[in-house]
Amino acid sequence: MSQGNTRRRVILLCSLGLMALPALAQGSKAEIRIAHVYSKTGPLEAYGKQTQTGFMMGLDYATGGTFTVAGKKIVVIEKDDQGKPDVGKSLLATAYGDDKADLAVGPSSSGVALALLPVAEEYKKILLVEPAVADSITGDKWNKYIFRSGRNSSQDAIANAVALDKAGTSIATLAQDYAFGRDGVKAFKDAIKKAKLVHEEYLPTTTTDFTAGAQRLIDKLKDQPGRKIIFVIWAGAGNPFKIADLDLKRYGIEIATGGNILPAMTAYKQFPGMEGASYYYFGMPKNPVNEWLVANHYKQHKTPPDFFTAGGMSAAIAVVEALKKTAGDTGTNKLIKAMEGMSFETPKGKMTFRPEDHQAMQSMYHFRIKVDPAFAWGVPELVREIKPEEMAVPIRNKR
Repeated sequence: MSQGNTRRRVILLCSLGLMALPALAQGSKAEIRIAHVYSKTGPLEAYGKQTQTGFMMGLDYATGGTFTVAGKKIVVIEKDDQGKPDVGKSLLATAYGDDKADLAVGPSSSGVALALLPVAEEYKKILLVEPAVADSITGDKWNKYIFRSGRNSSQDAIANAVALDKAGTSIATLAQDYAFGRDGVKAFKDAIKKAKLVHEEYLPTTTTDFTAGAQRLIDKLKDQPGRKIIFVIWAGAGNPFKIADLDLKRYGIEIATGGNILPAMTAYKQFPGMEGASYYYFGMPKNPVNEWLVANHYKQHKTPPDFFTAGGMSAAIAVVEALKKTAGDTGTNKLIKAMEGMSFETPKGKMTFRPEDHQAMQSMYHFRIKVDPAFAWGVPELVREIKPEEMAVPIRNKR
């Protein structure tokens, strides 16, 4: 199905377009209304657009192209949070209140997500978090209305620790100075058992000149014995891999990082053999859902699906599966009951919402970068799939 058809098949409303709807349709019980709050613009725009594409493709896939569940039409109401917590908070309140959204999905940024959590609690409606990563979302800031299909910082960190945690290794971290970066480093530090963490470097999200930060990292690592690694946790704008220009090899220092979107992975071409762990790369999972996503994404967009496209699709499948279980009933308590412990098939294979904190348990992928002239990016070759049961992901919500 072409993207144009997809969009015609589902009633897709931008936040400004609602006034054109008849009042009757807005309150109609023949609809299931889902608000999608994401960064249509702003620093994480690339992530937001991928999530939106994946979400719509996921609805198409999970409903067999009908965009209905239990005879009810799915209506998606789009909201652009611009990556700003205050904007996101206001939009989610409008979605739950004025737009009568039955549940919401999003957002792209961890900072925005933390502002949305209390809104879901106030309106007593589900917020399915995708793709914001900070541990605190399903940790100390969590409430019972929050589910997450996206991975969390601990899953990222534990998977990367599996790839990097070796005795005789010294690691310094380079991360952004906000929830995503700080939660990521904390989780990585907690997961490291054999290697030694010698320094944490936090830089503003707007950083373009990495020289001073890189120099601090070099100073902390250069005299350490054994293997020396700078582990990068970075999202959005700015290219932290510029630190390689400072001739790290002279000091025997390597760079390591997790997976990323394809444009960001062009920088990985400089680092053949670099290891890490990724949430998703289209060539790694072997299952029917991923095969459908890859084939249809190539058909519609002439490119492979990316990191956050898979996440958007997973979120859509989770929503549809939950609604199938409730026979289309959007009552919050019924949805919570349906979703707690629920397993569902995604482009990454099976995910399961853990009952204790509603975090989706899921596989991660240990990779090694290979340079292939056919691709513009460094290709992450699968070393092995790290199964959910291999990762002791902590429950951090203290409930």
